[in-house]
Parts: sequence; C-alpha cells; structure tokens
Amino acid sequence: MAKQLRIEKLQELIKQEMSKMLLTDLKDPRIGFVTVTDVEMTGDLRTAKIYVSVMGGEEQVKSSFEGLQSALGFIRREIGQRIRLRFTPEISFSPDTSLDYGDHIQKLLLQVEGDSKNADNAKGGGEENQSRE
Repeated sequence: MAKQLRIEKLQELIKQEMSKMLLTDLKDPRIGFVTVTDVEMTGDLRTAKIYVSVMGGEEQVKSSFEGLQSALGFIRREIGQRIRLRFTPEISFSPDTSLDYGDHIQKLLLQVEGDSKNADNAKGGGEENQSRE
C-alpha cells in the first residue's frame, strides 16, 4: 500500500516537472502545443512512460515527437536533478489519444441527438398536420 502511494506521488511529481520543462526550458521549435496528460512508472521506479497530447495535424504531432525524442537526454537529466531519486528513470514518450477519442464520441453523440430530433420533428410534424385537418 505504501509503495503504491509513493509511486503515485512520484508519477504526479514527474508530470508537474515535465509540464514546467515544456513551458520554460525546452526551446526546440519542433515541439508545438504539447500537454502532459499522464505518467506511468514501473514498481521498481526504473522506467517512466510519459503520455503527451499534441494539438495539431499529423505532421505537427510527428514533428513534436521528434523534438521530444531529441531532448530526451536533457529531460532525463533535469528530472534527475529536480527529483532526488537513487536512480533516474528511463523515460519514454507515448501519444495520448484519449482527447481525440473523446472528441470522436462527442461528435457521435451530437449526431445521434440531431438524428433523434429530426425523427421527432418528422413524426410530430405529421401528427400536427392531421389534427389541423
């Protein structure tokens, strides 16, 4: 229980520090509007997978990930200096597609809602015409 709590605290701390680095320290022009959404660490604290969401088209996403990969050594060193651990975790970046998936679901729900309103209007419109006659 205590070990899991420590892992969760470290995940949140790495997420905060990584977000600060994206805002202030990383100067690579390839890195666009990148948001850190989650961090997963292994139980031995040796590896960390950082989930990032990138706004923009396919080319912007690819360019941002190339920039992040090239800055991987700098990021790992900075995290090692900012967070005092016995071993600095190996870092990998992974795209977070949950925002895109949420957007897709929202569009589907709006489409279903629009279809049901159209069906209700068509059904209701026919009944109103019959009652007027």
